[in-house]
Amino acid sequence: MDNDSTLPLLAEMAYVHAKAGADFVAPSAMMDGQIEALDKRLREAGLRDSCKILAYSAKYASAFYGPFRDAADSAPAFGDRKTYQMDYRTHDQGLEEIAADIEEGADWTMVKPAMPYLDMIARGVERFPNIPMVAYQVSGEYSMLKAAAKLGYLDVQRVVFESLIAIKRAGAQYIISYYAKEYMQRWA
Repeated sequence: MDNDSTLPLLAEMAYVHAKAGADFVAPSAMMDGQIEALDKRLREAGLRDSCKILAYSAKYASAFYGPFRDAADSAPAFGDRKTYQMDYRTHDQGLEEIAADIEEGADWTMVKPAMPYLDMIARGVERFPNIPMVAYQVSGEYSMLKAAAKLGYLDVQRVVFESLIAIKRAGAQYIISYYAKEYMQRWA
């Protein structure tokens, strides 16, 4: 990964999205300084007031991304993403990353995946109560619940509700979930 040469590209992508009317930009590259680069570019263009930055602050190098990567054929051709995504064994790195993103100008922060990192959601909300927290319930979490329900091991509606309530109880103000459409169509 070439962190420094990636930053202007991320900033330009954010600018293009903001200019097209995006309410948020949400860089997931996990490059050091990416929020600051986006913030600066959007300010230069006079778009910062109309476009917020949602930082993928605590994005763990997780096996729970597997189903998405398989479907999108986006698995790394070599190596893995552990060089720039967070080690799931760490205790405080997530808080450090959230703090850095807020310092660089993030309006909202995110923990991804959600369910295995409920502790990080709660700790992030406790430490930064004035910054909205988003939790991303990723493809592996969705697939795990879906498969267990299909096999008759779990009641899908009950387990989805329970998982979403657990994320909300941990402190997330917003939840991104593969279950969003089904939840709204069937159970809301």
